[in-house]
Amino acid sequence: MVLGSVAGLAAVVVVAFMAVPSGSGTITPKDVGFSIPDASTAVVDFNVTKPADATVECALQVLNDSYAVVGWKTVRIGPAEKETVSQRVSLRTDSLGVTGGVNACWLVEGAQL
Repeated sequence: MVLGSVAGLAAVVVVAFMAVPSGSGTITPKDVGFSIPDASTAVVDFNVTKPADATVECALQVLNDSYAVVGWKTVRIGPAEKETVSQRVSLRTDSLGVTGGVNACWLVEGAQL
């Protein structure tokens, strides 16, 4: 009975350890701002926190007042000296956008710049 309790506790500890995200390898985008200069252009400002030696790609989107995507661009961000990298990206749009930001970021495996 004691052996079963110890095994159960060990399993709970292992599951809890695996559920906690590790600090290294985490990619966190943060929208900083956007501007809509005209109906065919948007500018998105954002930060990405990632391992300094990692290459990531981020998908940016611009939405119109009906929440439809009117602009989309994927940008690659290579290794940098710091973990948090600031970016300003200009996107072409099909029509007037009202908001813009990061949709998602992901690690690029085996990327070389």
